[in-house]
Amino acid sequence: MNWQPMLDASVAIQLHFYTVIPAFVLGTIQMILPKGTRIHRWNGYVYMALMMMTATAAFFIPSFMGGRFGYIHLFVLLTYVSIPWALYNARKGNVAAHRNSMIGLYIGGILIAGGLAFAPGRLMHDMLFGG
Repeated sequence: MNWQPMLDASVAIQLHFYTVIPAFVLGTIQMILPKGTRIHRWNGYVYMALMMMTATAAFFIPSFMGGRFGYIHLFVLLTYVSIPWALYNARKGNVAAHRNSMIGLYIGGILIAGGLAFAPGRLMHDMLFGG
């Protein structure tokens, strides 16, 4: 693995990377651990904060396809909508809506967007496979 592309990247890309990695770990743990416990709530708060930081940093990363924004930036919108909605529903006791929102965020914001980060020409691809 070649870390130089990350070290040479903008602050927004570095912040995005260093917040999405622990968000991925916590999100995965959240999927496995029992729900409704104190640990689940605290991990959830940290996960939500990390995802908001990740999305905010992504907002400042230009599209690799040219131009300021690309389709991948729709995941920023997904995050900005999903997190408040999930938090609202958790506090109202609507567990199904909370669960669906958080699973959607994990699949879309972590798995799909994360998978796209490894496409040829992207920084993560360059780090892992060489550029």
